[in-house]
Amino acid sequence: MAAIMPPTPAVARAYRLSTYHAPGLPVVRIGHRPSWRGVVPQGDVVLLSAYNPGGRRRPDGWNRRMMRRLASALAGLPHVLGEGRLGRWSEPLYAVRMPLARGIVLARRFRQNAVVVLHGNRPARLVYLA
Repeated sequence: MAAIMPPTPAVARAYRLSTYHAPGLPVVRIGHRPSWRGVVPQGDVVLLSAYNPGGRRRPDGWNRRMMRRLASALAGLPHVLGEGRLGRWSEPLYAVRMPLARGIVLARRFRQNAVVVLHGNRPARLVYLA
């Protein structure tokens, strides 16, 4: 299993410039406060994926299998499928109502570099796992 490495400056910039979308959530950008419509959720909403672990491109079929495994790991937790997008590039992700610590454990299991976390009206944060 490859170690999780800190992102390069270009990858860190891509995370900051990306938008993150999921049904029931506002469009999110790192460092910006979410524009909630209606009730602001209590606790953490963690955005995580199983695509392209460690920032290395994987075949589409492999990525889909990993997302199915992540979906199985999320059974019993409130979650919706969304996406992270920068220009023409996009990857699916899940928005999950769970404590950040549990999200980090799952993201590490799927060898991700980072997760996005929303907490109330605070600005969206990118939490690196390296």
